[in-house]
Amino acid sequence: MREPWWPWEEGTQEEFPGSCSSAVEREGTGTSKREKQYQAHRAFGDRRDGVISARTYFYASEAKCDSHMETFLRCIEASGGASDDGFSAIKLTALGRPQFLLQFSDVLTRWRQFFHQMAAEQGKAGLAAMDTKLEVAVLQEMLVKGWGVSRTHTFSLLKESVVKMGIASRTEIENWFTTETLGVSGTLDLLHWGSLVDSRTELSKHLVVPNAQTGQLEPLLSRFTEEEELQMTRMLQRMDVLAKRASEVGVRLMVDAEQTYFQPAISRLTLEMQRKFNVEKPLIFNTYQCYLKDAYDNVTLDVELARREGWCFGAKLVRGAYMAQERVRAAEIGYEDPINPTYEATNVMYHRCLSYILEELKHNTKAEVMVASHNEDTVRFTLRRMEELGLHPADRQVYFGQLLGMCDQISFPLGQAGFPVYKYVPYGPVMEVLPYLSRRALENSGVLKGSRRERQLLWQELKRRLRTGSLFHRPA
Repeated sequence: MREPWWPWEEGTQEEFPGSCSSAVEREGTGTSKREKQYQAHRAFGDRRDGVISARTYFYASEAKCDSHMETFLRCIEASGGASDDGFSAIKLTALGRPQFLLQFSDVLTRWRQFFHQMAAEQGKAGLAAMDTKLEVAVLQEMLVKGWGVSRTHTFSLLKESVVKMGIASRTEIENWFTTETLGVSGTLDLLHWGSLVDSRTELSKHLVVPNAQTGQLEPLLSRFTEEEELQMTRMLQRMDVLAKRASEVGVRLMVDAEQTYFQPAISRLTLEMQRKFNVEKPLIFNTYQCYLKDAYDNVTLDVELARREGWCFGAKLVRGAYMAQERVRAAEIGYEDPINPTYEATNVMYHRCLSYILEELKHNTKAEVMVASHNEDTVRFTLRRMEELGLHPADRQVYFGQLLGMCDQISFPLGQAGFPVYKYVPYGPVMEVLPYLSRRALENSGVLKGSRRERQLLWQELKRRLRTGSLFHRPA
């Protein structure tokens, strides 16, 4: 079922061509160099197709984005008024034009691909993200041969090489290639590599990256118009307003994950918020979709980044809400399906990511995780791992979350046992919230089975209380 308040034609018209392509591309004055996954595609202009368990926002105007921000602010304030340690969730596609997220995602992805291309040249293909390290001396030779930079000392040669590629200015490279940032190991890992993009203070600059096959420099980001630069700035400002308000009222802010072609940018912007606001405790929580093949790499990289930079890691783990749409889009446009092949593989990925985070919580009392799941096996797995690691409910590092009205047979026993449990409450006009809830109820057979099981358990409990004469439950 589609939301009746936004017809398909209207949604598509708003998405294309203006909201997902740059002015340069629309005018035909530049050739798009984006990876296929990060190119706007008219057939998928209606991002609700195949999405039954997530709210979809379309870009209409800057005023509409401001209106969404005001709605999020009311959510944050309501959560702060109802609890001393509440949560509120936001979607970044509600706060700005998706074009920015598409193009920035393309930048981040192609820069990471360049790193892995260099790693493959050094015989390190197929390693886990955190285990992949480039030998600086070997990289030096590759850069000399591939892009003809004169030979000097290892670090200075690498600096000159990157400057000549046009990736960053000489000053930025001098500030980046230091013993403090690289250590003394003579290697570069993906976090070191990614910090080069961090050093770009103006995202509208014409970034380039060398193509390892052709040796040619390719633009990463098309030039923005002045108005488009302002739209980017406004999006970041709206995020900042929400984070500051959440901090003031003591509410944790969960940034929802969205489609994979937006997600690299969403995750990077969320990390920037975490750097700023997760100083003493986790205020900003990033969301990790465990149906993605690269979920574990994403989790391990972000945990390591938080360790190095000294901010508090906060995560929400979900399975994911865009599977059907993602598979169809990948097949239609022609790129690798980003989704795990089976539901069982997704379960394995969820538990692997969760176990890694729980291990981090054991050693870092300021890290926290929200286990957002309706899956009973996942809840049992979490409880078992917490017991094995000595993590206690009273520590309030592990939270559980289910949708209001669903899986109460999970939520209530957890709460009665002292675990922090949250019910996800959709907020908004009745005619918008009801279709969302009806779709969630029809989401899959597992949820429906869970509802029947919940009803059976309620009857069993009612009969037990009538037999024992303890109709009203009194918590210990």
